[in-house]
Amino acid sequence: MSASIAKRVLKIEAEGLLQLAKKTGKSFDQAVRVILKSRGRVVVTGMGKSGLIARKIAATFSSTGTPSLFLSPAEALHGDLGKASKGDVVLAISNSGETDELKTLLPHLKKIGCRVILLTGNVSSSLSKLGDVVVDVGVRKEACPLNLSPTASTTAALAMGDALAVALLEDRGFTEKDFALFHPGGELGRRLQLKVSDIMRRGNKVPRVLLSASFQTIVREINAKKVGATCVVDGSNKLKGIIVDGDLRRAMLKNPDIRVWNARNLRTPRPSVISSGMTLALALQLMEEKSIFQLIVADGKGRPLGLVHLHDLLGRGRVKIT
Repeated sequence: MSASIAKRVLKIEAEGLLQLAKKTGKSFDQAVRVILKSRGRVVVTGMGKSGLIARKIAATFSSTGTPSLFLSPAEALHGDLGKASKGDVVLAISNSGETDELKTLLPHLKKIGCRVILLTGNVSSSLSKLGDVVVDVGVRKEACPLNLSPTASTTAALAMGDALAVALLEDRGFTEKDFALFHPGGELGRRLQLKVSDIMRRGNKVPRVLLSASFQTIVREINAKKVGATCVVDGSNKLKGIIVDGDLRRAMLKNPDIRVWNARNLRTPRPSVISSGMTLALALQLMEEKSIFQLIVADGKGRPLGLVHLHDLLGRGRVKIT
C-alpha cells in the first residue's frame, strides 16, 4: 500500500516537472539576463515552505558563482531589509502569488533599487504585477491528496531555481576550479583541488609486464598489484598498451589454450594516458566518459610513471592521499 502511494506521489511530481519544462521559455531567458547584468547579489525570499526552498536556491547560487543570500520576508519587515542593496536582484517565490508578507515587502525592495523576478504558480496574481520578470512554475495539482500541502509546487520551484543556477553557471563559464574555491572543505572540494600526482600509485605498486609476457605472468602481475590491470612496456620501459582482467576473460572464451596468448596479442595498444598534473576531477570525468576503471600516468617520453584506479579517487567515499 505504502509503495503504491509513493509511486503516485513521484508520478505527480515528475509530471509537474515535465509540464514545467514545456512552459520554460522567454521569461526564463529574461530572468537569466537580469541576473547576469546585475552587479549586486541575488536575494532569494519566500515564506513557509517556499522560504525553505528559497534557502536552498540561495545556497546553490552562491556555490556556483552567483553571490546570493536568503532574506526572510517577516524578518525583512522588522529590520533585515538592510541586507538588500540597490542593484540586487530579488528572486521571490510564491505559488499562490498572494503571500501577504511578500506583497508588503516587494514594493520596499523595488524602492531601494532592486529588480524583482517572481517564481509563481499564478501569473495573474497580485505579486505578478510587482515582478519585473514573472516565471511560471505552476503545476496542475499537488501530490497531497487534499491538494493543499505544498509538494509538487515546491519541487517545481526548487527545480526552476536549479535551472537558473545552472544556466548562469554555464553563461559565466564557471569551471571546476571556481567550484573548488567555493568548496575548500569537504570531500568534493578536496577531490577537485588535488592532483593525480597526490594519489597515484608509484614504483613497484604500478603493474607492468613486457610485450613477451606469458598469460600466466600477466595473471600473476594483475593479481599481485590488485588494480585489475597491468601496463605493457617494451625493453626501454616505453608504454605499449594495457591489459585489463576483462581482456583475459574474453581471450579465454575465444581460445582457452593459454599458450597462444601473450601481452602483445592481449593488450589494448593505445590506452588512455594522463599527466601527473591533471586534477582528480578531470581524471574521474575521463573515466566516466570512457567507462574505464584505470588510467595510466605517463611522462613526456611515454614511460609509465604511475597508475590511478577509480577506487583511489573515491576510496570508500574519501580521497586517499599517499
